[in-house]
Amino acid sequence: MSAFLFIYGTLRRQLIENQRVQHHAEFIAEASMQGRLYLLDGYPGVVDSTDFADTVHGELYQIHRSSALFAILDEYEECSATFAKPHEYRREQRPIRLADGRKFNAWVYLYNWDIRDLPQIVSGDFLGHDSAGFQE
Repeated sequence: MSAFLFIYGTLRRQLIENQRVQHHAEFIAEASMQGRLYLLDGYPGVVDSTDFADTVHGELYQIHRSSALFAILDEYEECSATFAKPHEYRREQRPIRLADGRKFNAWVYLYNWDIRDLPQIVSGDFLGHDSAGFQE
C-alpha cells in the first residue's frame, strides 16, 4: 500500500528545503486540505478546522522510503524523540484533495502549539502570502 505526504510550507518544490523530500518521495500534484494556516517565525503551521471554507494549499507526494523520509522530516520539524515535548509539530494523517477531485489519505505535519497570537495566512498558501493576507 502506498503512503503519501502533504507538504504546505518550506519543503515545497519551489524552495531549497525540498531536497530533504525529493530523494525519498515523488511529487504527484498540487493539492489541498481542510485547515487553517498560520505564520510562525518565517515558516507556516497548519491546524485542523471544522470550517469547510478553510483550505490549505500545498503538494502531494508518494513516499518511497518512509522510514528514511520520516527520520529526516521528524528532525526537521523538531518532533523526533531528540526534542523536548510538547513538540511544535505532530505528524498525523489527513484527507487531501487534488484539483481533479481525487482524494488521498496523507501524512501531514500539524502545528501543535497555541495559535492565539499568530497571524493567519487567509489565502491558505504559504508561497503566495504577503502582509496584506494576514488576519490577526
